[in-house]
Amino acid sequence: VMTRGEQIVKIAFAEVGTKEFPANSNKTKYGKWFGFDGVAWCAMFVSWCYAHAGFPLPNIGYKKGYAGCQTAVAYFKKLGMITDEPKLGALVFFDWNGDGRYDHTGIFNGWKDKSKGLLYTIEGNTSATNQSNGGEVQSRVRQRAICIFVNPKELTDEE
Repeated sequence: VMTRGEQIVKIAFAEVGTKEFPANSNKTKYGKWFGFDGVAWCAMFVSWCYAHAGFPLPNIGYKKGYAGCQTAVAYFKKLGMITDEPKLGALVFFDWNGDGRYDHTGIFNGWKDKSKGLLYTIEGNTSATNQSNGGEVQSRVRQRAICIFVNPKELTDEE
């Protein structure tokens, strides 16, 4: 039996390589499903993965989860859910320039090298040339220093 985290990651990983169409339009099946197509879609991708794994996120500004990183971080901070111990499938929020505003989100897919602070993620709307609006679902390696993690109850309820 797969854990919830394994199920979420399996759903997300199957989407790797999916691109918005047409290019630079922010139009995706994730935005269409969410009801908010044609805008930056990293958070809608994460919400889609949770829902399609069978563990839909709560209303975090939107009926089907979250569309904005700031709203989600504020929501989870208020609930005291920011953690240093992400479980497989956890939410990751990225602050690229260290200004306290979270620019991008993805799904935690394990540690590459915890001692060096390197982790694996699966992210929507990223690329090597544009981290937060790159137009594709990709598996990435990220630095712990620019992230915060959340294990939402939808991930951990089974325990």
